Amino acid sequence: MPQLPDDLDAVAVRTWCSLALEALGRERAEIDAINVYPIADGDTGTNLYLTVESAAAAVEAVFAAHETGATAPATADAVRAMAHGALIGARGNSGTILAQLLRGMAGVLADGGDAAHLRLALTRASAAARQAVAHPVEGTVLTVATAAAEAAQGDERELRAVVSAAYEGARAALAKTPEQLAVLGRAGVVDAGGRGLVAVLGALVEAVTGQAPVRGPRTGSGKAATPVDGGSVVGLPVGGVPVDGLAAVEGPLDCPEDLDGGGPAFEVIYLLEARDEQVDRLRARLDALGDSLVVVGGDGLWHVHVHVDDAGAAVEAGVEAGRPYRIRITHFATESGHDVRVQAEPAQRAVVVVVPGDGLAGLCTEAGATTVIARPGEPPASGELVDAIRRAHAREVVLLPNDAALRHTAAAAAEQARTEGVRVALVPTRAAVQGIAALAVHEPDRGFDEDVVAMTAAAGATRYAELAVAERQSWTMAGICQAGDILGLIDGDVAVIGADVPATARTVLDRMLAAGGELVTFVLGEDVPDAMANALEEHVREGYLAVDTVVYRGGHQRAPLLIGVE
Repeated sequence: MPQLPDDLDAVAVRTWCSLALEALGRERAEIDAINVYPIADGDTGTNLYLTVESAAAAVEAVFAAHETGATAPATADAVRAMAHGALIGARGNSGTILAQLLRGMAGVLADGGDAAHLRLALTRASAAARQAVAHPVEGTVLTVATAAAEAAQGDERELRAVVSAAYEGARAALAKTPEQLAVLGRAGVVDAGGRGLVAVLGALVEAVTGQAPVRGPRTGSGKAATPVDGGSVVGLPVGGVPVDGLAAVEGPLDCPEDLDGGGPAFEVIYLLEARDEQVDRLRARLDALGDSLVVVGGDGLWHVHVHVDDAGAAVEAGVEAGRPYRIRITHFATESGHDVRVQAEPAQRAVVVVVPGDGLAGLCTEAGATTVIARPGEPPASGELVDAIRRAHAREVVLLPNDAALRHTAAAAAEQARTEGVRVALVPTRAAVQGIAALAVHEPDRGFDEDVVAMTAAAGATRYAELAVAERQSWTMAGICQAGDILGLIDGDVAVIGADVPATARTVLDRMLAAGGELVTFVLGEDVPDAMANALEEHVREGYLAVDTVVYRGGHQRAPLLIGVE
């Protein structure tokens, strides 16, 4: 049996994220089904799951970077990664608020994870979440978060007692939400976002105590809560009616009076790079445009969520404030099944491709593909890939992940899309240059299987390399590198250690072309000058007469140079 933590260290944070993801995975459908506020679009459970998925992936990345070390990462690194991952992956109103809650906790837990720090962390998190919401409403996840923080403010000196108190306080507050918010009372359900937060806090209890707590009330399913140990639980009242007296809910609850009562038509979400003073003005402008405004983040990176009728104006406001990206616009009526307009007939086939920068995104879009940008340190979650497959609006989709680390994420997205009736083929491309090669031979007019085979063959025939800057001293297959060295990776392994980018690139090229090739593809990072590309092309022309070259600008990408040889 693993030793239980005396404080919330990095390992406990990792366990918490993993258990929270499992809990939300189990309860996602039920939470979706009771989602009636602020709009009955039936996606709160899914949005919370995707938010925590991004947080958990960020924490795993921190641990992966310490695989060769003898000790675990610092607690501060783990909690900051958790908060950052939640911020960049936040989805929907509740997911955005959860991201701010985690960010508020991380600001305190980075200094210590004992009982006193956790009490303060819960208080700071609750306050930060309320501050992020333009017009806080009681009976929502904010109420549940406040109750959790207040319940934790006892004399307990043990971490286990604090997390258990916070969980029980949240659970009790959740049961009262229908009394505070009329739309919940009419539907006979608790707040969906609040229920998700209870699941996350329950995972924290399990991470700290080693025992799964009593689950929150299953309001919305017509059944009282049942404890995991088989004991008895008193039915929790909902709106003055015992839980057992509620009608069962079989799917997302529709509340026409809330959907059709003049509410905004679109949900707009984006990440924003901007200064604090610009964000203050942005809040005021977006508040005038719509409702459900939540702006979370800080230190130059923000996550913006708002419901508006004019989606373009909401995005333009972001452009004026800074640099918005990962923009997602959802039409509520379409998402919730209330759109009566005739939808466009789906295309027969489409390609969805993950690219490392804006430059390749433009190239692939021109070629007819739907793109997902994987920015440095921000790999896309499975939910983003599923969204891209949906946006492609095709009966058949070829998915190109272009990163070996995304193979499991891409497989999960493909499986989800298949359950929605889309035929998806995953071509296991491990680098962007392999994706370019696959896209170059894509022919939508031929048979699906034939097209997939041709794209897979083109990708497999493309050897790939990239240049990277070493962050610290490390052992590699090419020897010991020092921080600041230029690493030349061929097919994922370090093959060359150099002092500068041009010389290292030439050495990598020579090693790759020693095995033959007909075409070399260069993808340049945004800071790489054209002169270097010209010099590399000249190097190929002089040494390899039968080899052609092509150069693309990749924009803001992790590696200064990507190389493909076909």
